[in-house]
Amino acid sequence: MSTYRVTKQINFCYGHRLLNHNGKCRYLHGHNGLLEVDVESTGLDNMGMVVDFGLVKDVVKGWVDTNLDHKMLLSRNDPVIPYLKQLGEPFYLMDGNPTAENIARLIFLHAHELGLNVSEVRLWETPSNCAIYREGA
Repeated sequence: MSTYRVTKQINFCYGHRLLNHNGKCRYLHGHNGLLEVDVESTGLDNMGMVVDFGLVKDVVKGWVDTNLDHKMLLSRNDPVIPYLKQLGEPFYLMDGNPTAENIARLIFLHAHELGLNVSEVRLWETPSNCAIYREGA
């Protein structure tokens, strides 16, 4: 069976830190992330597309811009949260550690909830470090 795939790249900035990490990632720091979102289909629509790139941008980039861009992504258990609240700093709370792997999964799941047939999400945390999330075999 033939499969078509399109990829939309989205840039966003975020900060985070990893609880219980022994290296320098235990400190608050930031990244200029590059997100790659793949959408797949076994057929094309009446326009000859898997999906309009503009729709992927509106759905995924819209959600990322609202929830993650220029925010601190933190574990719900992070003790710095009360201080950020007190200072009025923006943050997004995650159930687990805000690793690149967990952030990729978070974006994948929200894109699916918003109706996109996403097959894979890749988050480039740095130009040489990428985390990938996809479901199934």
